[in-house]
Amino acid sequence: MLDAVWDMETNDPDDFLTLLFLLGHPQVNLRAVTIFPGTPQQVGLVRRAVNNWFGRDIPIGAYQLQRETRAVSPWHLDAYGPVTPSLDARPGGEVLLEQCTEDMTLITGAPLKNLGAAMQLEASNGRRLRLREAVIQGGFAGEGIVPRDRQLPKFAGRVTCGSFNLNGDPRTALEVQKHSGIQLRRFVSKNVCHGVIYDRTLHVLVAERKERSLGLQYIWQGMEHYLKRRPEGKIIHDLVAACCAIDPDIATWAEVELYRERGEWGARLAPGSGTWIIVDYDHARFLTTLLQE
Repeated sequence: MLDAVWDMETNDPDDFLTLLFLLGHPQVNLRAVTIFPGTPQQVGLVRRAVNNWFGRDIPIGAYQLQRETRAVSPWHLDAYGPVTPSLDARPGGEVLLEQCTEDMTLITGAPLKNLGAAMQLEASNGRRLRLREAVIQGGFAGEGIVPRDRQLPKFAGRVTCGSFNLNGDPRTALEVQKHSGIQLRRFVSKNVCHGVIYDRTLHVLVAERKERSLGLQYIWQGMEHYLKRRPEGKIIHDLVAACCAIDPDIATWAEVELYRERGEWGARLAPGSGTWIIVDYDHARFLTTLLQE
């Protein structure tokens, strides 16, 4: 059983799909959710899924609960209906500091603001952040790390690339690699996850298995709506990260140091760093975890 905390945003559908997946997976004990930026509408969206659909009572944290920016995509509302905003959330950094213990895995599909807030709180409250593992969707492994024949065509030959999540808080993305309380760090690189698409073929597989899990049922509902408008499918970055947290052997990993250069991210081989980045994956094994075979 994987004890996990999920750190998410809602500008893109796959964070919410990943929440549904983690709530419904029989091998996952989801202990808390933190949200960036954490607006009342986002909190209401997450609470509806956690409390109403799945009947769970777990802590929910928000980075900026009073922020009034639009942070929930139209897809969320079209696919699942209107949301009642909620202020029922604690500061995300406090939730992470409380929940992150030696046996916990943090999976994040958002800018690392909540994790950064937790790291800043360590000094002020005397509590140390601890994690068995941090699985972070973001970063880039390219030329020199990924064999040329395994590079996606759109990234072929590139050494660095932009990364939305890591650029959302570059300081934390660099500091997390040095944090002594995090035993293991895994980054799920764009050069792999951008090749994993939820398309009609995968949708049929989910439909055939959706009675196994409430999570798969709600994923099917959301993607049924999505594919009607965008039949080409959806890159599912965060679902790849979540599946790799459950079964790390889905991926081939290289031990590296991540670095930032002119606003882009790259990776250098660094044996002994305790930081790993995905360079390839086993699609059949990924499907086994995703579909709960």
